[in-house]
Amino acid sequence: MNQHTLNNSYQFDGVGLHTGANVSMTILPAPEDFGIQFQRVDLGDVFIEANAFNVGRTERSTALEKNGAQVGTTEHLLAAFMALGVDNALVKIDAPELPILDGSAKVYTDAILADGLQQQEKDRKYFSVKEPFSWRDEKSGSEISITPADDFQLTVDIDFNSKVMGTQSASFSRSTNFAKEIAPCRTFCFYHEIEPLLKAGLIQGGSLENALVIVERQSEYQGKIIEPGYMSSRPLLFPNECARHKLLDVLGDFALAGRAMKAHIYAKKPGHTINTQIIRHLLEINR
Repeated sequence: MNQHTLNNSYQFDGVGLHTGANVSMTILPAPEDFGIQFQRVDLGDVFIEANAFNVGRTERSTALEKNGAQVGTTEHLLAAFMALGVDNALVKIDAPELPILDGSAKVYTDAILADGLQQQEKDRKYFSVKEPFSWRDEKSGSEISITPADDFQLTVDIDFNSKVMGTQSASFSRSTNFAKEIAPCRTFCFYHEIEPLLKAGLIQGGSLENALVIVERQSEYQGKIIEPGYMSSRPLLFPNECARHKLLDVLGDFALAGRAMKAHIYAKKPGHTINTQIIRHLLEINR
């Protein structure tokens, strides 16, 4: 299969989920073998390649860093690129974090699919896993297993010990309709996490417009009593929307392999830290 890039350029404006900063971002077509690169236009000609060796912070999102520059919350855009088969693109951004938009990858995905992709001359490069591999974090209970394959498949199981959410699963393969089944699924957090996260300097741009909030017990919000369940400006899209969003995050983090992947992946309680650690390890042992 050949490499592909975008057929058009697209601009997205909004706020960063964690910084709350206003951000303007443009994604553009790029030449063969360019890969995915971010350019901090507010800092001049500072380019950050989307690969696991440039991973910085992984608390509640994945940030890339190089030469003192950072781009945060990269996973939703990278998931769209990976699922849609975008090999080469330049992302120009004027702030340290991508816009959160509606908390999903839907806006990116819809824009790209409307114009289709541009086929390029060179063959696509693949990252193939050579041997079965597993990684477990005893502290968090996160576990990811990867087996060699001729295609790409991903299954995610999550369990937050939540009576509202329960245990959830989601799966993805090349036959999955990413635009309808995965891309619209929103980021989420628990109601009891909001105050600690704000105090930690995170989710400064979070709102019910861009996130699902899971309420575990009867609480008070803006002077009103809220019952256990999901809070958001829009109804829950799927009973397992949270698992589908976690799958979206895994796709975005695994895009940091820098190439399309051939592997079957099982992720139990995944998170940005373990996701990116695994990709970096796999890149190191397959150099």
